[in-house]
Amino acid sequence: MDRLNLKSPWHEVRERLKENDINLTDEDLEYRPGDDDELLERLAGMWNKSKRDVKEYIESISGNEDKAG
Repeated sequence: MDRLNLKSPWHEVRERLKENDINLTDEDLEYRPGDDDELLERLAGMWNKSKRDVKEYIESISGNEDKAG
C-alpha cells in the first residue's frame, strides 16, 4: 500500500489540487487517512498516470513544490 507523506493538512492540499485542475470535485478528492490507495487509484485513472506519479505530484503539492502535472 502506498502511503502519502503530506507536509500540509489535507484540506490545504485538496484546495491546491483543485486550483491546478478545475475539473476536480470534492468527491474526486475525498480522502481519509489510511485510504491512500483508493485516492491514488481514483486520480491515476482520471489523469491517466501511474499511482506513483500521482503520489509524487500530491506530495510535491503538499510540500509547496508544485511539480507540473
